[in-house]
Amino acid sequence: MAEDLLKDWNPFDIFDAEAARLDRFFSGLDEAGWQRPSRCAGWSVRDVLGHLAGEELYNHACLDGSVEELTSRLTVEGVSGYNDFNEWSVRRRRDVPVEDVLAEWRTKNGETRERMRALGPDALLDTMAGPYPVGRQTFHYDSEYATHADDVGAPVSPEETDGRLLWRAAVGRFVLAEQEADVQVEQTAEQIWVNADGVSATLSYPQFVEATVGRLPEGHGLDPRVVSALRCLA
Repeated sequence: MAEDLLKDWNPFDIFDAEAARLDRFFSGLDEAGWQRPSRCAGWSVRDVLGHLAGEELYNHACLDGSVEELTSRLTVEGVSGYNDFNEWSVRRRRDVPVEDVLAEWRTKNGETRERMRALGPDALLDTMAGPYPVGRQTFHYDSEYATHADDVGAPVSPEETDGRLLWRAAVGRFVLAEQEADVQVEQTAEQIWVNADGVSATLSYPQFVEATVGRLPEGHGLDPRVVSALRCLA
């Protein structure tokens, strides 16, 4: 079963760890650091923080059972779709003092993590895709935070690297299975073999993770059909 891919990890502990990584990184930035380009096209490091702060509006709507109300509010604002929401969230915080945006994110995300842990993995959340288990949603947030931590260059210690790759690969495989993606994936201790549309490739763990979150670097050399089939978390 796809759920077995995630059984070895606690999603709430991972969420805490990745949030703490981002908080440490953001807390040490000067103005030049905030303005540095991130790995997200068109976004500075500060913009990534604005995006994370904005996402808490949706996260809290899920927890409060008010996703429909949020959707109606965004429609009035002229916001439709995930990409519009992201850009709107970033844009409306660009003129806010960065220390205020950091405080907003820190407070709201702390509440999100506390409330989700209290609910437990099997409780259901109200999401745009309908009712969804808290534990699985938290794994999605884990991936989002790890991806953005890498986007802004937040440090990962050597002691964390292997374990972080393992849970991220597991989340990627789980989401591919959940979405019934037309791709075969076989994992060994050293690498991950995939087949999509009759094209096979062998990827390292970092390559597989970057493929699932849409962050493969230029010149990666993978067939576009494999790249398209693996992108499931971005």
